[in-house]
Amino acid sequence: MQPGSARERIQKLLVTGDNRLKQGVDHAKARESYEQALAVAREAGLEESVRPLVEIRLADLEKLQSRGSPPPGAPAH
Repeated sequence: MQPGSARERIQKLLVTGDNRLKQGVDHAKARESYEQALAVAREAGLEESVRPLVEIRLADLEKLQSRGSPPPGAPAH
């Protein structure tokens, strides 16, 4: 994969994960997007620059899950 197209793919995956959280989709789906972004970065030799972005998102996701919070925008039960 070309570095330019890898960067595009990584950006799309990060935005997809962010949007999934905002839209109230299962946290696992957001995590999947973030992990895919890191895998693409690894394959393209961009892991060092992308890893911090993914780690921040995963840490925030862990905080949400540990509080037992539903995704933002999810209906309350």
